[in-house]
Amino acid sequence: MKFRYQARTQSGELQVGFVEAPNKKTAIGILTSHNLFILSITDTERKGLDNQLYLLVNHVKGKDLMVFTRQFATLLEAKVPLGDALRTLIRQTRNPVLQEAIINVGEDVSSGLSLSQAMGKQSAVFSEFYVNMLQSGEVTGRVEEVMGFLADYIERNVSLAGRVRNALIYPFIMVILFIVVGVIMGTIVLPQLGSAFEQVGAQLPFITQWLIVGGKFTANWWWIILMALSVFIISILDYLRTPEGRTVYDEFVLRIPVFNTLLKEMYVSRFAESLAVLIRGGVPIAQAMEVTSRTIGSRVYEEILRKAADSLRKGELLSQALFREYEYFPQLVGQMVAVGESTGKLEDMLLRVSSFYSREVDDAVDNLVEAIQPIMMIVIGGLVGLLFASILIPIYSLVSVIGQQ
Repeated sequence: MKFRYQARTQSGELQVGFVEAPNKKTAIGILTSHNLFILSITDTERKGLDNQLYLLVNHVKGKDLMVFTRQFATLLEAKVPLGDALRTLIRQTRNPVLQEAIINVGEDVSSGLSLSQAMGKQSAVFSEFYVNMLQSGEVTGRVEEVMGFLADYIERNVSLAGRVRNALIYPFIMVILFIVVGVIMGTIVLPQLGSAFEQVGAQLPFITQWLIVGGKFTANWWWIILMALSVFIISILDYLRTPEGRTVYDEFVLRIPVFNTLLKEMYVSRFAESLAVLIRGGVPIAQAMEVTSRTIGSRVYEEILRKAADSLRKGELLSQALFREYEYFPQLVGQMVAVGESTGKLEDMLLRVSSFYSREVDDAVDNLVEAIQPIMMIVIGGLVGLLFASILIPIYSLVSVIGQQ
């Protein structure tokens, strides 16, 4: 079993780590034999539902990762040794999952792994994009610069997610209330209304009949619906974890109207900044393209950039390769890169491209956030009106029939 401990050395220094032992008593004995004063010791092995609940409650938030990355970049810029920086971050981190991941990274680095390799083993905390960008920094010797870039990138994502979340709170509550009211109407109110119509021999409107049938089916077979929905969601999520599923998903989202332009601009900005960092570090451009392809976060762009890297090895210019992929790289990108190639300032042109498209993404997100709430309210208002029409129209018809009789 694996136990996580906090202890102090004889000199009073705080020490945090893991110890392998068959039981807690043995683990305590191992630690005390090393002259450690134990502050706390807990079993880290969780299985089944307990592990899922633990990860749900103690997951690493974007803000936690942002603070960690920013602090890490600051320590590296101050020329603090990597091992000392990781130990400092362990003491400063409050999130237990992130703290455990940093401890594991520190142990792996001490055993000889590179920082990117050690973080790559903690895939639940550090994304593929995060690890690949760090790897590019190791290739160029600019790890602290890349960590600063990652901190800025995560901060932008946290801000974006916060704005979208705030815009969706009210519509989301309205959707939940609409679903609850719809279920109550379909399972309780409308069936009684249907019985009243049958007694007087009147015909219900089509939409009311449809809601009654749906309500009865939901009331009788709700457990089958939940099971089928759960199986469907789990199957989809498992498929999306496969390379094929990830590729299919990336191709799909790049074809969604409105969002496709936003995503393409985001990927182009990411491509330009990552490539500029690598070129500044002296990495050959073909190799830089291959490394960049792994940092984009899209299988579609990864394949395009790998093909471009092969073309560069055959003597083709980067601008020519980008012009050929006009569907994914705007003409402006190819033109700016061509200017950089002709003037010998490719790195500067790439940074300008990244800055331009970063601003475009920010503007597009602001416009999207402003549009989400009114659009959702219009849709919800239409559904609510449809629901009430399915009740009021038959009631009016029923009153008319009774009046004629």
